[in-house]
Amino acid sequence: MTTRTLVITSSILGENGQSKGLAEHFIAQAQGRDGVEVTHRDLVANALPHLELAELGSWQVTADKRSAEQRELAARSDELIDELMAHDVVVLAVPMYNFGIPSQLKAWFDRVMRAGVTFRYTEKGPQSLVEAKRAVILAARGGQYAGTEKDTQTPHLKLMLGMMGITEVDTVFAEGLNMGEGTRAAALKEARQAIDGLADRL
Repeated sequence: MTTRTLVITSSILGENGQSKGLAEHFIAQAQGRDGVEVTHRDLVANALPHLELAELGSWQVTADKRSAEQRELAARSDELIDELMAHDVVVLAVPMYNFGIPSQLKAWFDRVMRAGVTFRYTEKGPQSLVEAKRAVILAARGGQYAGTEKDTQTPHLKLMLGMMGITEVDTVFAEGLNMGEGTRAAALKEARQAIDGLADRL
């Protein structure tokens, strides 16, 4: 059986980004295993615009009644959701910017978290519509925040994934990357070892 893995990067530092480096390590480890297919989406190289009313409105119109502009706008979300649904594992390589996620990644979530498609509202509350998927968060931070109130990023990511139905989430932290060369080297080594273990489980 093939495990299809979608790796999403969002570092504005490109090849110099530590989260991008963790993603590349994951890809290298995963691609060397039988039965694993990897798709990489770079949200900086292929940036999405901020979600605006016209695009949001295009989702509220049935496909047969959309104007040409609405079809083009709705296609952004449709493509991203189709890609998400076609994969078994979603890997989010996430730098921390001002204690939050990059706006590029938020723009992706704004399009895949779509009411009526990946979740829906019911009389009993929200209901998830995405099934049988796992996620991995590769978190790169300059400071050390995991497990503290300053880490608002991890709960936010898990909340959004869980809203869609992705509740099996592994997290790899590479922290203290701006706290001296020794701390940085140790953190990256530990993170890569954790990634190796996750790749073995694909």
